[in-house]
Amino acid sequence: MQNPASLQKLKYFALDMDGTIYLGQKLLPGAKEFLDYLAESGRKYVFLTNNSSKNKQSYVNKLQKLGLDATVDQVLTSGEATALYIKTIKPNARIFLLGTPDLEQEFIAHGFTLTGSTPDFVVLGFDQTLTYAKLTEACHLIREGVPLIATHPDINCPTDERSGYIPDVGAMLELIYASTGKKAKIIGKPYQEIINALLAKLHCKRDETAMVGDRLYTDIKLAENAAICGILVLSGETKQTDLNQSKVRPNYVFDSVRELAAALQQK
Repeated sequence: MQNPASLQKLKYFALDMDGTIYLGQKLLPGAKEFLDYLAESGRKYVFLTNNSSKNKQSYVNKLQKLGLDATVDQVLTSGEATALYIKTIKPNARIFLLGTPDLEQEFIAHGFTLTGSTPDFVVLGFDQTLTYAKLTEACHLIREGVPLIATHPDINCPTDERSGYIPDVGAMLELIYASTGKKAKIIGKPYQEIINALLAKLHCKRDETAMVGDRLYTDIKLAENAAICGILVLSGETKQTDLNQSKVRPNYVFDSVRELAAALQQK
């Protein structure tokens, strides 16, 4: 049973993008008004994405083209969350990175040295520039005991190409595991480390924070794992029939963020 009154305590919102704020190249109805209301009411929000192949500016550019006033401070990628996680363990660490040039720049900006010589960690991102040589060296290092950290677990990434999907980090992890027998520490949705990075970034309180998204197994499972409020919107992937059959249960369900905004405004 939903109790809209308890929504009023929420002050921080982690927002999925595709299926929640926009769908493909189109802004979803009510999304701009929802974001405007959050800002006007003094609430803070950050767009959260598992895609670690692009930098934050790429998402800002897309959001701005859709008519939203987004800044780089309002975007948290799984790549940045991974960098923030490693900084809590070993600042200025030496990293063997499998990632795009965008992800390389993210890690350099956080003070890491990218190297194949005695690295502290092997980090696997959504590397669309992956070569067999890089993959082979990563497996050598992992077998020698260098810890493996992955930005997120998605097996496929949605795309406009041919079948609609291309291999993502999760598929690469399966290959590495088959070769080395080693599992990775994973940071992105649905693992709580990405929310921990958000909490530290915004100085949030856990009981005042919500994850809003359209996927049960990533967005809502993340809320469950991180012990924050999970708000499901039915404007993207998940339909009511999926929810009825799922063991993952959101705290709230709305047709879209437009209805969520209306509920937040109730006194």
